Amino acid sequence: MSLEKRLRDRSEQFSLETHSQTVAATLRADLALMSAGLAERALKAGDQALDFALTNVKGSTVSLSSLCKSGPVVISFYRGDWCPYCTLELEALTDLYPGIAGLGASLVAISPQKMRMPAQDIPFHLACDPGSEVARDYGLAFPLPDELHAIYQQFGHPLSEMNAAADWVLPIPATYVVGQDGQIVLSFVDVDYRRRLEPTEIITVLSGLRKGRRPSWRAW
Repeated sequence: MSLEKRLRDRSEQFSLETHSQTVAATLRADLALMSAGLAERALKAGDQALDFALTNVKGSTVSLSSLCKSGPVVISFYRGDWCPYCTLELEALTDLYPGIAGLGASLVAISPQKMRMPAQDIPFHLACDPGSEVARDYGLAFPLPDELHAIYQQFGHPLSEMNAAADWVLPIPATYVVGQDGQIVLSFVDVDYRRRLEPTEIITVLSGLRKGRRPSWRAW
């Protein structure tokens, strides 16, 4: 089953099981982000990726510049492992990671939450971005609207306790493929956290890079 189908099923389940006022509040937040034009201002394919150095879940430092020395890098910005849509994405990336690694690429997934060892084995880097500073540099960070604070707490997601910087800031989910020269060759940025890049798109781009040709820049 594709990631898109699993995400759509989860979204439909949420709409059926959740009070209409809560669903309406999340939709208002989505519309506000769209109106603010955050996705349009974020880094896109064709831009130069910005370097970062973050601590991963094992306590080691992971930097973009170091990873690029070995090959292309896939960067996934996600909200946290408390988010079911993020969990589905991480599972899909885990399933496809052998193909990513087989094409000479590395993968780092970045979240503002405090790092904790995942329940399942994750074969790639999970890195903490305190205060969403790297997400800010990439143009992805935003403060969660006050209207949603109580709703998130009701669902057991008090971000001010879960985020490393004790704040209510999140990144809009985004995926980038960065070439060894640091240039972004694929980008997926969407203010709707229910939508994510299909991981097979990553394989397509990495395959082109592996064959020595730079694919046309691809942005969503």
